[in-house]
Amino acid sequence: MRTLVFTALRPVLWLLLGFSIAGRGRLPRKGPAIVAANHNSHLDTIVLLASVPRESLPFVRPVGAADYFMSPRLLRLIAVRLFGILPLERTIKRGSDPLAAPLKALADGAILIIFPEGTRGAPEEVGPLKAGLSRLARESEAPVTPVYLQGAGRILPKGTRVPVPFTCTMMVGEPLTYGGDRAAFMKAFENSLATMKDKAPPLHWT
Repeated sequence: MRTLVFTALRPVLWLLLGFSIAGRGRLPRKGPAIVAANHNSHLDTIVLLASVPRESLPFVRPVGAADYFMSPRLLRLIAVRLFGILPLERTIKRGSDPLAAPLKALADGAILIIFPEGTRGAPEEVGPLKAGLSRLARESEAPVTPVYLQGAGRILPKGTRVPVPFTCTMMVGEPLTYGGDRAAFMKAFENSLATMKDKAPPLHWT
């Protein structure tokens, strides 16, 4: 069902939002792999799931906040069964490791979708990045594919429920590997997003 739903969404996004992808061939087809994107809207996850290769969808696990997606019951059911959400605890308890589940998923061959900012920010802006991305890349040795999303934050901004008809563009960068230097790795990721942002086409109404 999941594969059918998100495969069917591709032409819908193209028709309604003028959705376009630059560099789609760089998206991973098998895991372990990490797709890391800027985060401005709940639409981000839908766009990413509708963009990965059809044969890869069963292995894709978007990482989402447990406090948001695991309650109420109906939302939990949709998040887990349809989206394949891997819940992440944002409140760290003593003795717990919030990245244990994502690392286990990567070890099992998953393709993780993560948003290193940790929360939705202003449209087309990239907020401060969490250190979890570098740890996932280091401990799993999985390649990290940077993705810049433009337009989703204007179509469905944080705090709204009614979409606005803007164009939406997804730009996929070259995969990065962790080379042993956390600061250098995070800087390379930031630079990749900044470069794609500079090259993104102008937004317009659909």
